[in-house]
Amino acid sequence: QVEYVDQVVQVPVQKQVQVPMVQTVQRHVEVPQVEYVDQVVHVPVQKQVQVPMVQTVQKRMVQTVQRHVEVPQVEYVDQVVHVPVQKQVQVPMVQTVQRHVEVPQV
Repeated sequence: QVEYVDQVVQVPVQKQVQVPMVQTVQRHVEVPQVEYVDQVVHVPVQKQVQVPMVQTVQKRMVQTVQRHVEVPQVEYVDQVVHVPVQKQVQVPMVQTVQRHVEVPQV
């Protein structure tokens, strides 16, 4: 005779989960080509030169002649004039105050 003995055994559960797959895609990007064209330009060099100044001086013969000139004489006549002097005087201010005085009846 065969005897079966059942025994409970824990069996791990396996779940399947969908994991998204990351894909890297190569994209072609057009980069415009920049071309630099250099042009040679002639720049004239400016130099500063010191030019000497030439002065021409004319010489003249000068003669001095004496002349007699009559100068009129001016005479000043002074006259004494009396000018009155004005003085300022401080005048005191007078205040009048009214007082009520009671006279007793006799």
